[in-house]
Amino acid sequence: MAQELQAVIAELGGARALGRTLKTDNDLRSAIREGFPQKVVGSVMSSAGLTLKELSATLDLSPRSLQRRRSQGRLARHESDRLYRLARIVALAKQYIGDEETASRWLKRPNRALGGNVPLGLIDTELGARAVENVLGRIAFGGVS
Repeated sequence: MAQELQAVIAELGGARALGRTLKTDNDLRSAIREGFPQKVVGSVMSSAGLTLKELSATLDLSPRSLQRRRSQGRLARHESDRLYRLARIVALAKQYIGDEETASRWLKRPNRALGGNVPLGLIDTELGARAVENVLGRIAFGGVS
């Protein structure tokens, strides 16, 4: 669990992007509620290999809103929560699928186990994110996916 937490924090850009060190779930929950600093947007885009357009579609936010957030202070609570969800899925994909490039490719392609949907297209909701996590878990433990 602690290893997963650290992987997610790394996807978010670590202490440098977050502006502080996060060590526990409570620390992360508090940071989400306060709103992530704008640096986290660029960190997640870079680590996930996403363009601004792909990121905005994944988070169900307009590209204009994301641009504005990148130049202003903090993200709203709901935006931070969505960004955390994306970082969690990216961290799991990298852990279970392998390298960054292969994980990024998997996240951007339609998947039969997800009804032909693209994994990144489903994580705008918690239910969709759980479905993607389930498929990643089956990949990790040798199930059909």
